[in-house]
Amino acid sequence: MRATLEQARYAAATDGIVLLLGESGTGKDYLARWIHSKSERASGPFFAVNCAAVSKELAESEFFGHVKGSFTGADKDKQGYLGKAAGGTLFLDEI
Repeated sequence: MRATLEQARYAAATDGIVLLLGESGTGKDYLARWIHSKSERASGPFFAVNCAAVSKELAESEFFGHVKGSFTGADKDKQGYLGKAAGGTLFLDEI
């Protein structure tokens, strides 16, 4: 556990993409929140997205957003997860 937290501290000090690997239910989401809270992005938003729950048909709209009228049912502009997490952290779970 100490080695994991040491690596997490290193990850928090970087401005790059972090890949957390582990079995389902091992707390990757908690570690991602911890890394976020110790990083320079801590004042920004933290969004966790369960990718398994995002349908293939709506994935583009969910991640990138859309404007009103871009497809049937798009009755208003919607910011995607990437835009919402700008300046913070986007945690993609079950990818």
